[in-house]
Amino acid sequence: MDLSLHNKTALICGSTQGIGLAIAQELALLGATCILMARNKERLQDALATLSTSDGQQHRVAQADFSVAGAVEKAVNEQLQFGPIHILVNNTGGPTAGPITDAAPAQFEAAFFQHIANNQILAQALLPGMKEAGYGRIINVVSTSVKIPLPNLGVSNTIRAAVAGWAKSWANEVGQWGITVNNVLPGFTKTARLDSLIEHTAGANGKEAATVANEMQQAIPARRFGEAAEVAALAAFLATPAAAYINGASIPVDGGRTGAF
Repeated sequence: MDLSLHNKTALICGSTQGIGLAIAQELALLGATCILMARNKERLQDALATLSTSDGQQHRVAQADFSVAGAVEKAVNEQLQFGPIHILVNNTGGPTAGPITDAAPAQFEAAFFQHIANNQILAQALLPGMKEAGYGRIINVVSTSVKIPLPNLGVSNTIRAAVAGWAKSWANEVGQWGITVNNVLPGFTKTARLDSLIEHTAGANGKEAATVANEMQQAIPARRFGEAAEVAALAAFLATPAAAYINGASIPVDGGRTGAF
């Protein structure tokens, strides 16, 4: 099985913490040169120091705020001056929790820009280099809500489903050039995002956070929350040559929680 990413370059968004950082660490272990993209310069440098350089890689950072128009396009064009980027990991923090009936139209607009628009900007910028290399991997870290919408995440459910549709459309068009587009669907994973969701749910229902967390775990066949590294393992595999015939898929990493085939 060919799992080597030697001489491959990967751009990983939202990679200063949680699942994004874990993916970058796995890709580096497989030999990829990693470009970490996020908005906080200090945290980017801290994250950079955690990446393996055992294959002689020279990892780098790209600072960009995904909520600012033009920031992502400017940052990716600067990075392309160093050469083609073969792997794109779209990973952007989800919208604020809350029922869809309370959501303002502006929330949908902001989420659409941060996720769909920026995904499109990045994918279009990297596409020529992927086509020339005959190798490309676009991996979107989304959510199991793509399969079944989650309670109290109205805006997120809507935007995550839109990302899945975007990804499938791309997969259909670019597969002919050796480029694959897939979605990784994390379940309840131990990250700051999950902590926030637990706190919000506890407050909305007048419960202790520990009680909510326990109830959530009991709904998972594995009876525990996932680790960021467990999600990263799938993303890293999808980036490798071994996954060349997996395209247009949405794959849960959720301990069996999602109630769909």
